Amino acid sequence: MRIVAIIPAYNKGKMLTQSAVDDAAHFVDHIVVVDDGSTDDTVNIPSTNSVTVLRHILNRGQGAALQTGTDFALQVLGADVIVHFDADGQMRGDEIPVMTKPIFDGETDVVLGSRFLGAPAKDMPFLRKVLVRLGTVFTVALSGIRVTDTHNGFRALSRHAASSMRISIDRMAHASEILDLVQTKRLRYVERPVTISYSVETLQKGQSTLKALLTAKDILKKKIVG
Repeated sequence: MRIVAIIPAYNKGKMLTQSAVDDAAHFVDHIVVVDDGSTDDTVNIPSTNSVTVLRHILNRGQGAALQTGTDFALQVLGADVIVHFDADGQMRGDEIPVMTKPIFDGETDVVLGSRFLGAPAKDMPFLRKVLVRLGTVFTVALSGIRVTDTHNGFRALSRHAASSMRISIDRMAHASEILDLVQTKRLRYVERPVTISYSVETLQKGQSTLKALLTAKDILKKKIVG
C-alpha cells in the first residue's frame, strides 16, 4: 500500500514547510508539496527522490492545491492512500499511522481528523474554538453528515475515495465540499482524534474571522448554485 502525503503551501516560508515535510516523511512513501503561487521562500523547497514539488503560477486556494496534488498522486505516483497534511507545523507526522490504519484494515474509505475527540487542541484561542464549533454546526446542518470537526485539514483517503471526489471549490470551503462528497458518494467514513498545535506564527497565517465568513459564503453559493 503506497501512502502519499499532499502538503498545500502558500507563503508558509521554506523552513516552516520543510519542517512539515521532514515530520511527515517518516510515515509515508512519498510527499507532494503544492506551492500555490507563493511569493516568499516557500518556492525554494527542493524536490528529491521522495518529495515532488508542484507549483501553481497563480495563487488559487487550498482546495485547488489539494486537487492538483491528488491528480498527481493518483495518476503519476499510483497512490493507494492519500493523506492531507498542513505545511504550517500544526499537525504531527507520527499520527499519520493512526489516520491510515482504518483504511488499511478495510474499515472505511475516509478518515477525518478531529480536534475535539482526544486531548484539547494545544493553545487554541477561545475565538478560534468558537469559530470552529460554529463552522461545524453550520456544515453539519447543510450536509447532514455527523462529524465533530468539519474544518480539520488532517484527513486520509483511500484510492477509491480520492478517485470518486473532485474538489471544485478552490478556497477554504473545500473542507465542507469534501464532506458533501463523502455523503453524496456514499463513502464510508470515521473520525480519529488528532493533535493540532497553535503558535503565534500559525495563528497569523491561519484563517481570520473575515476568511471564515467568506468560506461560509462559498459553501452557501455551492449549495444554491451548484
